[in-house]
Amino acid sequence: MKFPLQKLNQSGDEPFKFKEDVDVRELEDMNNDIRKISPVYVQGQAVKYGDDITVTFTVKGEMTLPCARTLVDVSYPFHLEGHEQFNVSPYYEEEGESEIHPVRGEVLDLTPYIKENILLEVPTRVFSDDQEVQDQALTEGKGWQVITEEPEEDKIDPRMAKLQSLLNEKENND
Repeated sequence: MKFPLQKLNQSGDEPFKFKEDVDVRELEDMNNDIRKISPVYVQGQAVKYGDDITVTFTVKGEMTLPCARTLVDVSYPFHLEGHEQFNVSPYYEEEGESEIHPVRGEVLDLTPYIKENILLEVPTRVFSDDQEVQDQALTEGKGWQVITEEPEEDKIDPRMAKLQSLLNEKENND
């Protein structure tokens, strides 16, 4: 998603509005959990103040991630909001971890920042809601098994059982 800076200049004091479907399938090839991602819908606006450009946008899409229990594909719809700052001054130099990105040339390319925001949106784990898949999931293997937590019953330690009986006898005698 690229914008010529001339269009931003022509909009004057009014925000430059945009909406477009963006193909971000390169995210599937990266070393992350995204198995598949459909083109995302991006909508937003860019406002220019002198050499500074502020871009706010929303991204809607759907990605396929592996289930944390069964590794089957899970569809994960997402909606995120992004906010990026740019500077078009040829004298501006990015210092360290600055949140303001320099723009070199006559075109503002928003695609890398859209991808970055999508990667930040990927959850650490997702679970399949399909009961059939959960029933077919492995519950044990060589050297491991899935256990469920069950509430513990009040059990008396056998070493203390004799003490308890002595206390009960003493109470009965009193």
